[in-house]
Amino acid sequence: MLTQMMQQYLEIKNKHLDAIVFYRLGDFYEMFFEDAKVASRELELTLTGRNCGDGERAPMCGVPFHSADMYIGRLVSKGYKVVICEQMEDPAQAKGLVKRDIVRVITPGTVIDNTQLTEEKNNFLCSVYFSANEVGVGFIDISTGELSSTSFDGNGYGSHLFNELTAFGPNEIIMNIDKVENAELNRYITSKHIYCGNIDRDRFTFADARKNIVEKVGVKASDALAEMPICAVCAVGALLSYVSETQLSEKINVSELKYYREGQYLEIDASSRRNLELCETMRTGEKKGSLLGVIDKTRTASGARLLRSWVEHPLMNTRQIVRRQNAVSELFGDYMLRRELSEQLNSVLDMDRLMTKVIYGTANARDLCAIASSAAVMPQIKELIANCTSEELHNLYCELDTLEDICDLINRAITDNPPATIREGGYIRRGYNAQADELSTIVNDGESYIKQIAANERELTGIKNLKISYNRVFGYYIEVSKSNLSEVPERYIRRQTLANGERFITEELKEKESLILGASDKLNALEYQLFTELREKITAEAHRIQKSAGVAAKLDAYASLAEVASQNNYCCPEIDSSDILSITEGRHPVVEKFQSSDVFVPNDTYLDTNHNRLAIITGPNMAGKSTYMRQTALVTVLAQIGSFVPAKEARIGVVDKIFTRVGASDDLASGQSTFMLEMNEVANILKNATKRSLIIYDEIGRGTSTYDGMSIAKAVAEYTASKKLGAKTLFATHYHELTSIENEIPGIVNYNIAAKKKGDDIVFFRKIIKGAADESYGIEVAKLAGIPGEVIKRAKDILKELSANDGKKPYAEEASLGFNLTLDDFKAKELREKLLNIDVNLITPVEALTLLAELKKSAE
Repeated sequence: MLTQMMQQYLEIKNKHLDAIVFYRLGDFYEMFFEDAKVASRELELTLTGRNCGDGERAPMCGVPFHSADMYIGRLVSKGYKVVICEQMEDPAQAKGLVKRDIVRVITPGTVIDNTQLTEEKNNFLCSVYFSANEVGVGFIDISTGELSSTSFDGNGYGSHLFNELTAFGPNEIIMNIDKVENAELNRYITSKHIYCGNIDRDRFTFADARKNIVEKVGVKASDALAEMPICAVCAVGALLSYVSETQLSEKINVSELKYYREGQYLEIDASSRRNLELCETMRTGEKKGSLLGVIDKTRTASGARLLRSWVEHPLMNTRQIVRRQNAVSELFGDYMLRRELSEQLNSVLDMDRLMTKVIYGTANARDLCAIASSAAVMPQIKELIANCTSEELHNLYCELDTLEDICDLINRAITDNPPATIREGGYIRRGYNAQADELSTIVNDGESYIKQIAANERELTGIKNLKISYNRVFGYYIEVSKSNLSEVPERYIRRQTLANGERFITEELKEKESLILGASDKLNALEYQLFTELREKITAEAHRIQKSAGVAAKLDAYASLAEVASQNNYCCPEIDSSDILSITEGRHPVVEKFQSSDVFVPNDTYLDTNHNRLAIITGPNMAGKSTYMRQTALVTVLAQIGSFVPAKEARIGVVDKIFTRVGASDDLASGQSTFMLEMNEVANILKNATKRSLIIYDEIGRGTSTYDGMSIAKAVAEYTASKKLGAKTLFATHYHELTSIENEIPGIVNYNIAAKKKGDDIVFFRKIIKGAADESYGIEVAKLAGIPGEVIKRAKDILKELSANDGKKPYAEEASLGFNLTLDDFKAKELREKLLNIDVNLITPVEALTLLAELKKSAE
């Protein structure tokens, strides 16, 4: 027979088999059975045991309740779901088994505790609904109230969905199916500790989903609902249902529902995001060293998150881009406004996440004080931007609610330095509530309170030596001497006769006694009641507070971009819908900040979809080809988020997608080689790029044999430059033979990175100039890398031998490998292999004539 406590535990556990249950026992949260084994392993806790009845011992481990958040955070960060089972009554007053119930369900995507969140990064929960023809996606950060949705056509959804997931980086995904067929998506899901629980499929039905949106988001969802397809409604509705289930509340913090269509934002695939290091570096995963690390000078957490979202989702609409630009320009041109605005924003705390705690009932008095201190600077911020003339800043001025009433309400109610807990009182300010003031007086100065009662009795009875005393038998009593007994009023009740007098009580004194002896508990209970009422009042004004927080975040982001532009000498680019990408003296925003020795050399870029579709860039390694190409992509991203750009001048015709094919390494886990990954990336580009896209190829075909690689590289270049695709493209290569296609296909132009030999050394000028490079300088670069002198000397001797072959200069890559084959040799070898593969006994006359025509064309 199990003990009562263990029966209670198992009843709760059986309802949450997919979670680790933190079961409150006194001052500890305990875990049992398999939960204990998992927690012991993951948290490095000592595994013990507890008698659960009939002599059985259950594996057990536990953590102190006051430090549980740290342990919960560690489990959740590893992808576990945690259920908090709390004591619902005081164990000292409980009759029998203490009542317990679930108070919180915490999953990776539903965390609201600040200690478990990254201040400058959102914590997204994602929902995906797959139908036969469409895919709907929803993202919510319940710690900030951000809710957005999009949808894709069901055909070829894989790459679009994968790109969207990597842009948001959700920590948890729920889906209406158990597994997706797309292998890349499955690898992403399994590699990210993303928790996909046993999801109730019914929550995805359209009727229930739409009802959830209407009930939980209300009018803030009406505009979005009008244009959302069924699949998006199902995804968002299921998302809200899941949040309600985990938060154990019908109230959900949502500032608004945003629906965006495919093509509303510049699309950047996962590989390109990684290669361009938009928000974090490839090597360390940190913000420092990324584009965001350079442009983020924000003063607030919400401003930092907003700026990150802009970088992750650059705009496509020229009017919206120019509107942001104008806001940045106005702050860029007014140093004093920018400085004073930043100083005021320093005082704005994370109001979005503070309001989430208020709405879900987990905020304490310090959280409300933080909201008040943030609201206190809103009038000064509004005054600072009162005379701004740009459309965006003027609208922000009109939208900004100064919240003076909310600030006043909180400051009247809460003391300046309240305690962290709200269960033990001590945070309601005197003057806010008369009853609380009286109880506070009693608690803090009970003796004075009794003296005041005694003084009142002496005045009422005329008995000058009347006094009030206390003992454990009678409690508080009134003592009157024998000589004054005749003055005792009828309301006095005799309790004890003494030699020198008598002791009395009154109904009023007993009431006061009860009040005094229970004052502390009553005060704590009253303060908690007043606080919850105050919290409800603040919750009722959530839309106002969130709106002002949003305005402050935008001002912070604009001020940050303006400050970076001023510090780094950026220019305001011209934005239009043309096919032109023109950059004069462009610079790499990250490299120029971290380059310690040389001055950064700026370069020009000009691409269009006509005569300058594809630029083939040749030159030695280490000369700066990769930096040059990446800076072009980063300048484009900056321009389309509304930022100034690192250049003297720039004209950016809005691009719809950016693709980068940059070096890769073997993915052993998926069984893919470097070359296979490279080809996957190229395939993705050729399938999904459009004429409005920007493509960067940084070497193609280097992972296979020279002839195969060169053939693939040339074919890709030809296809990309053809009118079938015709996207703006930068193509860096060491296959110098590719430079010949400048004369074969219109729209292809040769460029090279200037370099010059100086004796046995090489000088890099870092300058892009027209024309093809004359050689690869591979041996000189090898020398710079520290290859032993003996090897360098032998390489030079071999190169001379190869170069002397028939007076022809062999292809550089083949020379380095020791082959004596020229490009003509390659063509002859290819022709010979094709002829040897013909089976003359099986070929038909028609096939023979076709083959003969192909061979003739090849020979020509």
